[in-house]
Amino acid sequence: MSEEASNSTPAVPPTATDMQTLKALAFVRVLVGKMQMDVEANLAPNDGEGAADEIRIEIEGPDSGRIIGKKGNVLDAIQYLTARVVVRPGEARRHIIVDAEGYRARHEDQLSQMAKRLAERVATEGKVITFDPMSPRERRIVHIALREMKGVRTESVGEEPQRRVQILPDKTPAS
Repeated sequence: MSEEASNSTPAVPPTATDMQTLKALAFVRVLVGKMQMDVEANLAPNDGEGAADEIRIEIEGPDSGRIIGKKGNVLDAIQYLTARVVVRPGEARRHIIVDAEGYRARHEDQLSQMAKRLAERVATEGKVITFDPMSPRERRIVHIALREMKGVRTESVGEEPQRRVQILPDKTPAS
């Protein structure tokens, strides 16, 4: 795979890419190639929802279901390995997000919607709700989904790998 192939990605113009982004994309492309998967990896289009420090890679193709794996485990492993290769000590920390056929986006949306429904219950009933253990990324999604919601607050409790999010009634009265 040549440098030109990396720059021919229609999603992001070459001026918007940096070395970490190019390194992440090249690594994912090599990895899925070594896995002999019939997929393509490209930079995800900027939909305005991601943070400035995110590198978003989208995988699409006939084998994308195999790339996702059971409950996203293979996708999580690819994302973890990519982050380990790209973010080196002393360099700027970047969030690496590797998605396949919109799996993560759907999962994040479902988790966010569930958190909002549960937060409404907490706000009306005044009872604490504690989620099952979650990954740091999932906990972040819940915290972000509820940070603007009146009448509740969130906290992460416990130690990895059993760290959980709690939705608690806010001590200040909702107006």
